[in-house]
Amino acid sequence: MASNPNSTLAPKVAEPQHYEPPSARELRAQAVQRLQVGLFGLAAMLLLVGLANIIIEQVLKNTASAPAATSSAASSEGKSDPLADIGVMPAAEPSAKPSGSAPPR
Repeated sequence: MASNPNSTLAPKVAEPQHYEPPSARELRAQAVQRLQVGLFGLAAMLLLVGLANIIIEQVLKNTASAPAATSSAASSEGKSDPLADIGVMPAAEPSAKPSGSAPPR
């Protein structure tokens, strides 16, 4: 173990370091980089909104055509129980007599 652990991490500086303002070239490079990042972000958002618009249009198109197809299938079969169709539960049989009526005497 070293007696002074900080001596190995960073060398000591003999004289103070002064702030040097960025040159015109560095300022221009920073501005160009910011412009590139901004344009990339704008393009990404445009693509994202376009993709969302395409998805919404497809959903609306499919839902507009879906009720016509399902209503014709449902009317031809009558009311069916999907759970009974796949065998999960027994089919409900329609009762011939209403439960509230009394048998004739």
